[in-house]
Amino acid sequence: MNRLLAREWMKRRKYATFWIRTGMFALLLVLWNYGIYTGVLKMDGGKSGLDIVNKAYNFQHVWSNLGWWTSVFVVFISVLVIIITTNEYTFKTNRQNIIDGWTRLQALHAKWLTTFALAVGTTLFVFVTGIIFGFANDTAANFPGDMTSLFYVFILSLNYYGFALLIAYLFKRSGIGIGIFFLYHMIIENLLRSFINWRFDYPAGNLLPLQTSDELLPFPLFDMAANLMQTEEKITATTFVIVSLAWVAVYYVVSRFRLLKTDW
Repeated sequence: MNRLLAREWMKRRKYATFWIRTGMFALLLVLWNYGIYTGVLKMDGGKSGLDIVNKAYNFQHVWSNLGWWTSVFVVFISVLVIIITTNEYTFKTNRQNIIDGWTRLQALHAKWLTTFALAVGTTLFVFVTGIIFGFANDTAANFPGDMTSLFYVFILSLNYYGFALLIAYLFKRSGIGIGIFFLYHMIIENLLRSFINWRFDYPAGNLLPLQTSDELLPFPLFDMAANLMQTEEKITATTFVIVSLAWVAVYYVVSRFRLLKTDW
């Protein structure tokens, strides 16, 4: 396992696109939240009685706030997963792996280990960012707060990256794969979710592949409003976690079948 991951790292460590994509995710997440923190959050100078937004970066809310923005910017690394996987087909490096003695399953597992490592890395980066924003806006006595959303960041990242990996194996071309990913993410799934939720007296559309992990990290102000109104949850967070992991398992099974049954 370590050998497979080490081999993948050797391929990526000098790959400019890898650093550009991960850098875009990291910079946008930090700079966007910093802009909100220094702009919108301070626009009243802290003088108003309504202090909900001004407390968005204390330890009670920082994890859910960063988590939601992570769900927005995570597409940058999802695209990276598609690129590094489809490049194996474009530049025939997948065949070189076989020549070097790898089996097809080892090549598949190397990509899945990379996907898992990227999800862990995303979570750790959000954790460090949350600590910085939290201590800048709160006291050590309130650390760490409710870190459940940090676990949800890992689930969401793994779900998105696993879905991107599946798309890469299904279509094998970066341009087509990226187009299909965004078409599904931005249009198809939203239409399906709306139709299913409208058709049935149960929000089953929220259990679609990407939406199910998005539901774990709702927009913070909407989540606060729902808590204040004590809105009854029809689907629990535990269910969303289980279904998200089930979808990841589906991605693995389908990508494995695709890899073993098609030519390289």
